[in-house]
Amino acid sequence: MLRRSFLSRFPAAAAVFGVQPTQSSSTSRSRAWEPAHHDQDEWLADNTAKHRVILDTWNAERFPDAVLFAGNIFETNKTEYDVPNKEMAVVICVRHHTTPFAFNDAMWAKYGKIFSRRMEWVDPATKEAPTTNIHARQLTALFEQGLQLAVCNRTTRALVNLIAQQTEVKPEDVRKELTSNTLGQSHFVPAGVVAVTRAQERGYANISIG
Repeated sequence: MLRRSFLSRFPAAAAVFGVQPTQSSSTSRSRAWEPAHHDQDEWLADNTAKHRVILDTWNAERFPDAVLFAGNIFETNKTEYDVPNKEMAVVICVRHHTTPFAFNDAMWAKYGKIFSRRMEWVDPATKEAPTTNIHARQLTALFEQGLQLAVCNRTTRALVNLIAQQTEVKPEDVRKELTSNTLGQSHFVPAGVVAVTRAQERGYANISIG
């Protein structure tokens, strides 16, 4: 130990004896990690909320849970913590089999059967493919409280291709139609699964619904 201590004072001598001097804690300490920010995700930070939550959904059968939990988050923070809705950032990510829930009744009236097959899901009440967005009313009430949707663009592209193939409408026309017929505050994100990770990097607590 004495030999190593002595050599650490004289780097040249240490090199001769093949001993590496001990690095100081200030130089060996790693820097704190910070995530990179991208323009596509800036909307997630466009708020002054005291609390941020994202609910990740991909299973159509479980989507009612996300709607229920989002409502509970707004209500409980307001009644039990005296946190007004304007100070909450609550996002539901719709991806994979829940993406069509971002579209309005007009789109469901035209493409409900295609949506239903792609989602592997039917209206639990009628056991048929819906011709309306059965969650639109509840989502609209949540939009009024500040809810936002993160809509998966990858799944949207898949829906566009399916609709174009089965209706012989140009894909660009279908895409324009879908993207202009969303509910409330909807943001198309490159991929829903990535948007969830970006949200967590920006301070959102993640609740995975399935």
